[in-house]
Amino acid sequence: MITVLVVDDQAVVRAGLRTILELHDDLTVVGEADDGRQAIAVAGSLDPDVVLMDIRMPVMDGIEATRALVARQARCRVCVLTTYGYDDHVYDALAAGAAGFLVKTDPPDQIVAAVRAVAAGDSILGPATTALVVERFVEGPRPHPDDQDPGAALTDREAEVLRLVAAGLSNAEVGRQLFISEGTVKTHVARVLMKLGVRDRVQAAVYAHRHGLMRPFHHPH
Repeated sequence: MITVLVVDDQAVVRAGLRTILELHDDLTVVGEADDGRQAIAVAGSLDPDVVLMDIRMPVMDGIEATRALVARQARCRVCVLTTYGYDDHVYDALAAGAAGFLVKTDPPDQIVAAVRAVAAGDSILGPATTALVVERFVEGPRPHPDDQDPGAALTDREAEVLRLVAAGLSNAEVGRQLFISEGTVKTHVARVLMKLGVRDRVQAAVYAHRHGLMRPFHHPH
């Protein structure tokens, strides 16, 4: 059973998300919150698998709340909700440690699939969003050639998986591309994150782009 905390300052949105999610036997909404500060408190007591977090809220917004949950090393994974699609607020939320984002007008089946993906440790950033996020992150200074490179510890297969993840592919898509099981992909991704010392797939994608791992790589057709 995947447990979900729904955070939004509009009761009608919370009720709608609860209805969508609880139509499925493997999903249950264990709590609700109407601002970021309350979300942190409720997440601390209920320990949900996934937090659906609105960005724009009073008292404390979703970006601050996400950053606080990550800083506390909370087990839950945060998926931010936005009304307007990709914008700087979404970038800031991903930078704060969110696992991905959804637009509130996304179809119900897409919202359900996203919650399942996030709970499984996957990313819900498609190639276009990944490219936008990475572009913003990569604007920082390039690593110095003499800096120790944790990527040197990656096996050839792990580096291959990293390139595909950095191109915005899901675990299932990586598995199909490399003719390996989704479970094997998850194992490779976990090892990549551990070796690179990064928290999530977004940071891994940034690493791949900043260290030039994407240059010889062509996105699969």
